[in-house]
Amino acid sequence: MEKINGYTALIERTLARQDFNDKPIELYEPISYILSLGGKRLRPALTLAACELFGGDPQEALVPALGIEIFHNFSLIHDDIMDKAPLRRGKKTVHEKWNSDVAILSGDAMLVKAYQYIVSVKPEILPSVIKVFNQTALEVCEGQQYDLNFETQDDVLEDDYIEMIRLKTSVLLGCALEIGALIAGASVKQADAIYSFGESIGIAFQIQDDILDAFGDPEKFGKAIGGDILNNKNTILRINATHNSSPEQLASLEANYASDAEKVETVKGIFKDTGALAYAQSRMNEFYDEAIKHLKDANGSTEIETELATFAQWLIKRDL
Repeated sequence: MEKINGYTALIERTLARQDFNDKPIELYEPISYILSLGGKRLRPALTLAACELFGGDPQEALVPALGIEIFHNFSLIHDDIMDKAPLRRGKKTVHEKWNSDVAILSGDAMLVKAYQYIVSVKPEILPSVIKVFNQTALEVCEGQQYDLNFETQDDVLEDDYIEMIRLKTSVLLGCALEIGALIAGASVKQADAIYSFGESIGIAFQIQDDILDAFGDPEKFGKAIGGDILNNKNTILRINATHNSSPEQLASLEANYASDAEKVETVKGIFKDTGALAYAQSRMNEFYDEAIKHLKDANGSTEIETELATFAQWLIKRDL
């Protein structure tokens, strides 16, 4: 993934040069803080990749790509408030370092900043870019609300769960890619195809994340295993296991969910025995295959198509 890695490094360097040191400092300092915590910078890198995929100059897409990354971090600030999360990437979350009022206001300012970067595109494509970005911003909020709803809802269906992760995670990947395509002058068909690639690979990524949360190597995954179980999260594993458990397994599953760490192994055993783990893996592969089909349909540069295919494989082949 030499190209993708180069894009992420460029985004990191450019982001570090942005000046958010304005007054009042209580509003702007948290913006610099959240952006300094790092991250993979994959979404803006995808904007650059899509631009080059269709023959454009990635430098033209650089400023709008920063807008995508700023929007993503805005959403993280607000997510952390709602989740009452104490840490983000190993450091204090914005609402913990300051307070919730500051975090909300700084997040709002980041949303405005994101628009300032996004609208730097050429006037002739601005309506199309704003249309996809507005739709995505609304859908991310919708996905977050569904996620909140599911925390207290016992009868979550798989289709509802897939729709939630599509909205909360996947649409921003699709948006990042489509904006890059529009900047390059891609056709409507090509822009739609590359958006669909991002949407499908985002769903596959989130399903793999569900699997890794239960069965991953904590050293490679980067966090403790079993967090979704202990936090009573509805994941594709839990949903499928619930619908395929015997009465005894179901009773054990319900008794051990949101329990202590020692009970995590019991739940993982149920995920295996009911076929939920194998089913989740098969669904992930279905969305991956769908993503690759959309990527080929985009009919872009062979070199960048190969880069994006390698990137997609990396997303879902992270070690268990």
